[in-house]
Amino acid sequence: MSKNISFLLLASALVLVSCSDVKRQPGSVYMPDMAYSRAYESYADYSNLAQKNINYTGTPVAGAIARGEDLPFHIPMDAPGDTTNYTASKAVKNPIVSLTDVERKEAERLYLINCGICHGANLNGNGPLYKDGAGPYPAKPASLVGDAKYEAMPDGQMFYSLAYGKNLMGSYASQLSRKQRWMIIKYIKDKQQEGKAAATDTTAKK
Repeated sequence: MSKNISFLLLASALVLVSCSDVKRQPGSVYMPDMAYSRAYESYADYSNLAQKNINYTGTPVAGAIARGEDLPFHIPMDAPGDTTNYTASKAVKNPIVSLTDVERKEAERLYLINCGICHGANLNGNGPLYKDGAGPYPAKPASLVGDAKYEAMPDGQMFYSLAYGKNLMGSYASQLSRKQRWMIIKYIKDKQQEGKAAATDTTAKK
């Protein structure tokens, strides 16, 4: 009997304590900014955060790469008169191994917009600026198909030329993303292979 009374008294005491209005102080939180997220929106206005002693601008850190963007071209531009990095770019492989039908069509469109004016729609160097010698440009641009020099040029050197410019051709880094540049190069290489196959087929028929 005494055990039951003791149990009832203990249970009553627990109920009274749990239902009391005692306010507990949790104490200090270590690094509250990490414990409780401020949950700011990525493109919100951060102009007043400095007034709250919050050092956050929403600007990506240096070297950040956007989702879906290719890795940066790790070879820097040569100093004037130097060709060390241009030569080293031969070893860089094209990350695009093949193009889908949709990608090939887009690569062709990008080529015609950015490259066709000089190198021609057929990649033979006879674009609107040359026009069989009747155009405003007196010297014929490079023939990307049918010229052994450019057919043997590695993808990395083509990318270097597109990124930094080469001879009379300026840089296209501001007009084309890294992926677009690689797509155009793959398009050119595919056209070169098609040209070689067509030439071989013509020779075999003779």
